[in-house]
Amino acid sequence: MYQRLNGRACAAGSALLLFWPAWSTGRQETAQESISQEISHALITVPFYTVFDYLGFRVEDGTVTLVGDVTRPAIRSDAEKAVMQAPGVRHVINQIEVLPTSATDGRIRLAEYLAVYGDYGLNQYQKRAVPPIHIIVKNGAVTLEGTVSNQADKQEAFTQASGVPGVVSLTNHLKIGT
Repeated sequence: MYQRLNGRACAAGSALLLFWPAWSTGRQETAQESISQEISHALITVPFYTVFDYLGFRVEDGTVTLVGDVTRPAIRSDAEKAVMQAPGVRHVINQIEVLPTSATDGRIRLAEYLAVYGDYGLNQYQKRAVPPIHIIVKNGAVTLEGTVSNQADKQEAFTQASGVPGVVSLTNHLKIGT
């Protein structure tokens, strides 16, 4: 199971406990949650990380596997460097993909941003330091990633994103959380 960043440094801790045996101590669980929180914070503070990038991770015995899609190669390498600095991290496997440069994808990114964050009901998410709805565009295919507060916002984001012309496909991976 990979942790998905949603713009909140503390949001990625609990699912990692699935990797620990049932007999693990509370101290081990707390250490695992702490590592997860440190990694989440490190990733959301990577320079130039925007709504058009998406990072996730998995931690297992001090090894962090990074996944996601980014628009700049520097974000990929900066994410790896930032995670290596987190306490408790011994090794990083970087599986982050750098999205291809494309004028068409750039146009779609802007149109999707305006459609999603320009919506009256969704513009509240734009005001956060790291907006939680991420718009990934690869060869005309759009994927919405991140977290929204409720099912209505998830559906509204999908509806707004569906109205952008030139999109080959649209996938809604938005989660409901805080």
